[in-house]
Amino acid sequence: MSSHIKIAVAQMNSTVGDLKGNCRRILQFAARAASVGADVVLTPELSLSGYPPEDLLLRDAFHAAVAQALTELCAGLAQFPNLHVLVGHPMQVDGKRFNAASWIVGGTVRGVYCKHDLPNYDVFDEQRYFTPDHRPLVIEVGGVALGVAICEDAWFPYVPERARAAGAQVLLVLNGSPYHLQKAQQRYDQLRSNVSSSGLAAVYANLVGAQDELVFDGASFALDRHGELTHLGRFFEEDLLEIVVQDGQLVAGRQTAVPSAEQQVYSALVLGVRDYVEKTGFPGVVLGLSGGIDSALTLAIAVDALGPQRVRAVMMPSRFTADMSMVDAKDLAARLKVRMDVWPIDALLDAYLTTLAKEFEGLAWDSTEENIQARIRGNLLMAVSNKTGAMVLTTGNKSEMAVGYCTLYGDMAGGFAVLKDLRKGWVYRLARWRNLAAELIPQRIIERAPSAELRDNQTDQDSLPPYDVLDAIVELYMEKAASVSDLLAAGFERQHVQQVVKLIRVNEYKRRQAPIGVRITHRAFGRDWRYPIINQFDETLWSSGV
Repeated sequence: MSSHIKIAVAQMNSTVGDLKGNCRRILQFAARAASVGADVVLTPELSLSGYPPEDLLLRDAFHAAVAQALTELCAGLAQFPNLHVLVGHPMQVDGKRFNAASWIVGGTVRGVYCKHDLPNYDVFDEQRYFTPDHRPLVIEVGGVALGVAICEDAWFPYVPERARAAGAQVLLVLNGSPYHLQKAQQRYDQLRSNVSSSGLAAVYANLVGAQDELVFDGASFALDRHGELTHLGRFFEEDLLEIVVQDGQLVAGRQTAVPSAEQQVYSALVLGVRDYVEKTGFPGVVLGLSGGIDSALTLAIAVDALGPQRVRAVMMPSRFTADMSMVDAKDLAARLKVRMDVWPIDALLDAYLTTLAKEFEGLAWDSTEENIQARIRGNLLMAVSNKTGAMVLTTGNKSEMAVGYCTLYGDMAGGFAVLKDLRKGWVYRLARWRNLAAELIPQRIIERAPSAELRDNQTDQDSLPPYDVLDAIVELYMEKAASVSDLLAAGFERQHVQQVVKLIRVNEYKRRQAPIGVRITHRAFGRDWRYPIINQFDETLWSSGV
């Protein structure tokens, strides 16, 4: 007997803790799905509570509220009596907590699946919160047997094999899979290894949106039982992906074009800024503009995320600020249609130096005076933030954060670090990519040598290795866990390796006090990087060849 059903993937943007808002969102997607004749709606992992709820999961009051929201959601879904809706949510039973999915039909929960494989690596620590479960859930809809899995379950063979043994033809996978470069290909590869190999087709619903430093790219997809991609949803935006299953086989449908690496990273940064500002309730943002590449790219991202009316820039020149920096900053602000104020800081700097004159008597100018300038600027930006409610965006990049080329309570002062996981080379790469559509960032900003402009004739390379060398060492040592011996074997100069590795180690205390920022690599400073501040292990002393 022939079977034919339509599955609608609700690629939605949930907000952690906004139970009523998430409930409304699910109902809106259900209505859209019903209007296109869908039989099944698949939502992402923990779509009702938002993902990840972290230590909210340790509070009984949170679980009680989620249970109440689920009841209200069921009541709302009763208006679609023939629609099967799979909703992700946390569940607490007899003191145990589960990462669950409820199968709702006609306003009634017909079945519950609880996640089996709980990830506990990188940004994931689900074993802190949840208890694993081993029971499969397979439900027949229109003659098609649909199994259920949640995210990590599809990255290992156990759950797909159990679903297949229970009669499933198609595995529905709820996901909260955060973005990083090359993540989409990893998802396809893992599902081919563990779902397609079991003879199952897979429908993969991923969350979209941002939560703190994590960005979820959506890009929901479907693979047939042979592992061929049949559907691909939109990247970095909400979507309703319709998938027809005919006689247990997926009928090929819409496949969104895969964005370039530059477009993906830029979109992730834009989404990260937009959702962080919107979901925390800030009216807008303010940042310090220097005439340099980092603040220029940060400003462009902020404008693309929020619009120019919600973005404000402040230029705070000193006696060391080059004329071209002022010219280029004004040009950039004009191109982006952003308000820019100019507040010279020399008088404030002189006041500090006068107050400290006796303390500094006989001592040479050094980073102390440079940091005072950065802290004056940070103070002024925070004053604007306090008075207007606008959040300060910091502009430092990953290369600088790695080696501590930043000032505590100065350029590190703010609420969100847009470029925190972007190495310097990527900053230039994204600036050039953004200019392809329209030249928003003046070419001279991209071409000039980077400088903090805190003393005469200063460039970043006075204190650091060339950025291409620094970036490569940071990528290998920090992101890929290469050893010092590996770096030397790769041909890096001994002095550069020793300098960068030491700076990464001794500047952990700074990074712990830095604002969070968007994660776009598989290993970012923050949730991925958990090194002790008190740390006297010097790898350069224990590695061969050093």
